[in-house]
Amino acid sequence: MTHQDIIQQKLQSRQEAGNYRKLRPENRLIDFCSNDYLGFAHSEQLAEFIREEISACNTKIVNGSTGSRLISGNSDYAEKIEQIIANYHDAESGLLFNSGYDANLGLLSSLPQRHDTVIHDELAHASIIDGIRLSNATRYTFKHNDTDSLELKLKATKGLIYVVVESVYSMDGDQAPLEAISLLCRRYNAALIVDEAHALGVFGKGLVNQLNLQHDVFARVITFGKALGAHGAIVLGSIALRDYLINFARSFIYTTAAPLHQLATIKAGYRFLKSSDALIDELKGKIGLYNRLMNGQYKTTLSASAIQTIILSSNNATRSAAQTLQQNGFDVRPILSPTVAAGTERLRICLHTYNTDEQIIQLTTLIKEHLHVR
Repeated sequence: MTHQDIIQQKLQSRQEAGNYRKLRPENRLIDFCSNDYLGFAHSEQLAEFIREEISACNTKIVNGSTGSRLISGNSDYAEKIEQIIANYHDAESGLLFNSGYDANLGLLSSLPQRHDTVIHDELAHASIIDGIRLSNATRYTFKHNDTDSLELKLKATKGLIYVVVESVYSMDGDQAPLEAISLLCRRYNAALIVDEAHALGVFGKGLVNQLNLQHDVFARVITFGKALGAHGAIVLGSIALRDYLINFARSFIYTTAAPLHQLATIKAGYRFLKSSDALIDELKGKIGLYNRLMNGQYKTTLSASAIQTIILSSNNATRSAAQTLQQNGFDVRPILSPTVAAGTERLRICLHTYNTDEQIIQLTTLIKEHLHVR
């Protein structure tokens, strides 16, 4: 059997299992699938802020970045943005990464050591799991959002301990019980790491700041590719943590730095976020409307975040339901196993400031009438 045969065999197996992935082109359907919760990626005002920011930059290099930040790609501009973001989130320091995946990979592959232990929520993002695996530390999971399960693992663990959670989970939109988890981490001398990817913007500065836990969290991962309408991420923590990552995080050391446009977009995104209270309130209104319309429906997960789900429990049923919604003009995507556990396949519905109340009413009516969700 050749190498090509192995590839074809694996692809065929995935097709037969009903979980074959493929890229799709843009469409003109009503967006209920993207992570652009506050509409920043669509915003002409943000685009103007970005143009102003680039025009004001006094730099000779305006296209690429010419190399990694440890060689030629660093700039005063990048370091000033890191400190601006750290100050905004009430953190001591921060280090930019080219994506949220890179940030989690760099942080979690370099920080825990072989004889350390990392305990993470069973529904943690793939980037968290991949980073921990690369660290060679002992890895345990605890039941989703179950602090009793977490405490059992903490009691049985010795050595340096890291606990890793998301503040808002990407597949259900539910929130971690951060206050209770933080108390447990203090009790057992564990370092708490929180991924705020889906909380930034939707919950202002994020849930850690909202709950005033910023000084109890060892490290935060803030990503810019969701509500901020940009790209990239930052790890927030102490100055020592920043210096450590510069020296040991391979996804930072061995990659080309972000170009000027990306940095300017991040800075402009934060400028826009600071004046977006009305947009955040508008999104909360959309979320409330959806929850009222879908309340009590069978196997729906209602959340205070922009992410809502409907569990359909098989790849075929979920794919068919998504096709029905798409044929009626709504871009809702199926989330299939192995992305989620078999039996928990779901429609993932994302709400945005630019979804009209009428569109939300039409979508929920269609779900209840045609998908028989009760």
